[in-house]
Amino acid sequence: MPLLSVRTSAPLPATAELDGLLRELSGRVASHLGKPEAYVMTACEGGVAMTFAGSGAKPVAYLELKSVGRLSPQTTAALSADLCGLIEERLGVPADRTYIEFAAAEGYLWGWNRRTFA
Repeated sequence: MPLLSVRTSAPLPATAELDGLLRELSGRVASHLGKPEAYVMTACEGGVAMTFAGSGAKPVAYLELKSVGRLSPQTTAALSADLCGLIEERLGVPADRTYIEFAAAEGYLWGWNRRTFA
């Protein structure tokens, strides 16, 4: 039920390295949210035309984390620190050029396997 989408202007690494990054993101999201990794989905799109502070000279990233259930201020703060650090380390996007949108959804608004999580 958690979905982490990453869009960045940075080029993506080779397939094996990208697969490793997606798996690492998945594990970290599951750990922070206390949810089974079997339900976590990750996606990454690179080379996107983007600007930040009016400039596209340096790479930028936009992450969206959507999850069923409440996201506490402590959880989102820890996720922000962890995910920004990982994106900076692995994709070269500075943390101060990364935004993360956290969104909590009600179970009835999230479908899977021909049903919802309500």
